Amino acid sequence: MANLLIVAQLIVAISVAYVWIFRYDVIIKEFKQFGLSDLTRTFVGASKVALATLIVVGIWHPSLLPIPAILMGLFMLAAQYFHLKIKNPFIKHLPSLILLILCVFIALVSMGRI
Repeated sequence: MANLLIVAQLIVAISVAYVWIFRYDVIIKEFKQFGLSDLTRTFVGASKVALATLIVVGIWHPSLLPIPAILMGLFMLAAQYFHLKIKNPFIKHLPSLILLILCVFIALVSMGRI
């Protein structure tokens, strides 16, 4: 289970970093579609990158892991809401849905619930 947890942590962290650093042009378009401000986009991006960093640090310091995993999961839940709000096709929901499931898994395992 420990190896699976680490893989999940790395998938979440690398995915978030990739999207918010290398695919930022897509983020700009999506936040405009969602009707969210530049300030909101900046806050969400900084928060997600910081949480992704903490999720990686959780590999070596597991006690730090539950809170960033839960907070990242809440961001992914919000992404699901906004994709539903603008009636995006399911394929657009899929990345944040997968990351939401991984965040729930990470939180539950790190709290000893699984």
